[in-house]
Amino acid sequence: MANMEALWVSSQIKPGKTIVASDQAHYTHSRISEVLQIPFTPIASNTECRMDMAALESAVQTGDVGTIVATLGTTGIGTTDPLPEILALAECYNCRVHVDAAYGRYFILANNLPPQTRDAFARIGNADSIVIDLHKHGLQPYGCGCILFRDPTVGAHYKHESPYTYFTSAELHLGEISLECSRAGAAAVALWATQQALPLAKDGDFASDLKKCRSVATTLFDHLKANDHFLTIIPPELDIVLWAPLGETASEISERSQKMFNDAAKRDLHLALVDLPQSLLQPH
Repeated sequence: MANMEALWVSSQIKPGKTIVASDQAHYTHSRISEVLQIPFTPIASNTECRMDMAALESAVQTGDVGTIVATLGTTGIGTTDPLPEILALAECYNCRVHVDAAYGRYFILANNLPPQTRDAFARIGNADSIVIDLHKHGLQPYGCGCILFRDPTVGAHYKHESPYTYFTSAELHLGEISLECSRAGAAAVALWATQQALPLAKDGDFASDLKKCRSVATTLFDHLKANDHFLTIIPPELDIVLWAPLGETASEISERSQKMFNDAAKRDLHLALVDLPQSLLQPH
């Protein structure tokens, strides 16, 4: 819902313009664009599974792009798009930038991120909108995600006449500036209680646990890389480790990955599968 709000507001500000996102971005964006009847175009990713800037520049040069979606933490691979470069390109071609940080936003608290990842998170406040999904690393139930807009005047796009609600103040009400209009308060209380127990401080326990998650991911990656039976795709940026059993062809790698997935599930070890372009199935 938060991503839908972001793309809906973009469609009001840039009517008829195309939404673009990396081919590694969450499927949400193409689906929402279809629901909202907004043109959508995927942008190729590079060998690091980040948005390819040359491909993005070719797209925005057409003048048809209104909004660029930058993903900071893809749910399949855990990579971050090069936000500083995207922001610079968006400024040149008058595009909005929406940051989908549903998966990765909390990692801004970790102090052991790669330099390119740290640089991307440092510029997140320059985006036009940001989505955070608190049911992932935020330890919350579903329904606690949110959308943040840099420009508060976008609230005008939500204006409606409803005399039986929001009549206690002339100011915009939080429920009024939302496509959902109403949300359960329990999720907000759960978030408040969690952050009272685990404050979002860079030297706190919560930040320390995020740092441990990334450390464990890099350690696992190093072990897999040293093993002759596995193919390691790219080093982890956050806490997702991408790897596969070796095979002579992409089809063989896929078959062996599926078998390993099934065998692991029988042992109560639950992995995840992700579709990758064949070009990425090269050792790194």
